[in-house]
Amino acid sequence: MSTAPVPPTIPVMLPWLGEEEAQAAAEAVRSGWVAQGPRVAEFERAFAEHLGAPHAVAVSSCTTALHLALIGAGVGPGDEVVVPSLSFIATANAVTYLGAVPVFADVDAETGNLTAGTVEPLLTARTRAVIAVDQGGVPVDLDGIGELVEPRGITVVEDAACGAGSVYRGRPVGADAAIAAYSFHPRKLLTTGEGGMVTCQDGELAARLRRLREHGMSVSAADRHTAGGASLPETYDEIGFNYRMTDIQAAIGLVQLRRLPEMVARRRELAGRYRELLAGTGTGARLVADPAHGTTNYQSCWLLPADGAPERTELLARLAAAGVSARRGIMAAHLEAPYKGTARVPLPATELLTRRSLILPLFHALTEQQQDRVVEALRTALG
Repeated sequence: MSTAPVPPTIPVMLPWLGEEEAQAAAEAVRSGWVAQGPRVAEFERAFAEHLGAPHAVAVSSCTTALHLALIGAGVGPGDEVVVPSLSFIATANAVTYLGAVPVFADVDAETGNLTAGTVEPLLTARTRAVIAVDQGGVPVDLDGIGELVEPRGITVVEDAACGAGSVYRGRPVGADAAIAAYSFHPRKLLTTGEGGMVTCQDGELAARLRRLREHGMSVSAADRHTAGGASLPETYDEIGFNYRMTDIQAAIGLVQLRRLPEMVARRRELAGRYRELLAGTGTGARLVADPAHGTTNYQSCWLLPADGAPERTELLARLAAAGVSARRGIMAAHLEAPYKGTARVPLPATELLTRRSLILPLFHALTEQQQDRVVEALRTALG
């Protein structure tokens, strides 16, 4: 007995990269300056201008951006930092790097984000910061959390890893945050392969973060090169790190930044079409949507099946058999070995979303025909 061949698998994500990015990277290579240099500085200026934020500091990843952001917030050994468990484990790890304690809060089941209500029960005299994540690109209600914690001297660090291109109260996500961290991993809309950015309001803090990303040097390698034969001896006033972005990455990032509005518009168009198609299936599955306070870039197009749907592992297997590459929803850090058993309160919304949600294919080049295949495969998988 023969069966019809399965069409090529539809990936869950593909970065939108083209000849312009290739040419920009090649020009950086041909320039002879491939480490952190003038293109990194240009990317920082362009990114800050795009957001409307005063300062931007390019780094090697969002994890290193979070690490530096927490140092900037004054987090140290023995401090507590409230974080969502529903986030990539790097959010909690960055706290642990500093000898501080990640305290896991639950999230809103509609947005997947922290709220003032989920944070407040976990605040103690040891709380130094809160990391508020724009999960999957859905903007977190930063004002509500800030109004709760800032009068207590607690800093809000915005983990905007997924947030580039999302909007919060009419402004780009992270624009008004005291400190925010971004990711340029290939799963994000704007990618440099690897890489990250810290934005902040304070010029002295930005200068300090620039030193810290380069081993704490008082004079950067780029400044020494620009000085030519002049002597610019450096000092090292605190322990720093090697968290630099390269000029090759920044060259790609500059092209990607120009593409960002088109990327967001396309993803929102595709997500809207998913919503229409899914409504016609009668499955009752709920697609992530814009919150009242902003718009999402749909970095992750996650879906929560209705009660009574098959178990998620079975759903993913059925989709894979139909040539559709979906993924499990956002992980819950408190269920992983390094943090297992550390949650201080029940996290019902977190555990529901991490157990049952899944991420659908969504990328710039996704066609209507591919979308139709995804929805039909999902309808069949859900029964």
